[in-house]
Amino acid sequence: PRRFWLTVSGTLLFQGTVVGMIHLFLRANRLGWGEAFGFNRPHRFWTGLIAVAAALLVFPMNLSLMWVSQRAMEWQAIEPVVQPTVEVVRAATDWRQQWLIGVMVVLTGPVFEELLFRGILYPALKQTGFPRLALWGTALIFAATHANLMTFLPLAFFGVVLALLYEYTDNLMAPIVTHALFNGANFAWLVLEGGPMA
Repeated sequence: PRRFWLTVSGTLLFQGTVVGMIHLFLRANRLGWGEAFGFNRPHRFWTGLIAVAAALLVFPMNLSLMWVSQRAMEWQAIEPVVQPTVEVVRAATDWRQQWLIGVMVVLTGPVFEELLFRGILYPALKQTGFPRLALWGTALIFAATHANLMTFLPLAFFGVVLALLYEYTDNLMAPIVTHALFNGANFAWLVLEGGPMA
């Protein structure tokens, strides 16, 4: 229970900080949320379809990359360790705890992470005149923030896909939906089958 509540409170603190920082940033630049992140752009239906298709394509590819990461770590005599969130989900015996973690992983996590990495960091780096650094840099930072060697490669790849998705659609809703579906599939597999969660 202690580890569960530490995870929940730490996650909520991070997400609240991100929202506060973004709010101040938008206010300082006199931008609305819809204008800044493309939420008010037309063609929402096609954006949603692209997001779903991306999630369906990325999920099996990420599982393959995780398998490669595990084999590489074992080859180097490094023990693969799952993310702390996965350990918390596996240890939760109460359905209410699993439900709360599920909401954070599937709903709130993707929104806040996409606002930060693809919504703020990616365009800020891109505007400095280094689009490749923006693409790869934000993907690597995104993977590193999950603090897990086994999922670093799959999450870096996922970060690249999410940035390209944002670039293609010009609407942050696309990477948010893809991220949420990806996390949802991982979470469902973990809860139902005990599979790995990237």
